[in-house]
Amino acid sequence: MNVKTIPGQEERQDTAASVGEPWVTLVWNDPVTTMNYVVYVFESYFGFSERHAHRLMMQVHSEGKAVVSTGGREKVEMDVQAMHSFGLWATMQRSGE
Repeated sequence: MNVKTIPGQEERQDTAASVGEPWVTLVWNDPVTTMNYVVYVFESYFGFSERHAHRLMMQVHSEGKAVVSTGGREKVEMDVQAMHSFGLWATMQRSGE
């Protein structure tokens, strides 16, 4: 079977695939926020169990950052804004980066 490609078709497919990739919310360590407060934020905003929230907080503390949510761009943008409203340092990026 002979398949013909349309010029630029591969580029469009790559773009379409990358648009569908999930995004992640990263929370970064800072020298001011207490560990207990970070656990509280993760429990209250994301609904994480105390154990899961504590594990993520320890990852932030020891590794400097942790992925706390994934999803579409709009959802992750809202999560980043929410973390900022709680006073945490958060950013977003594509999942594979």
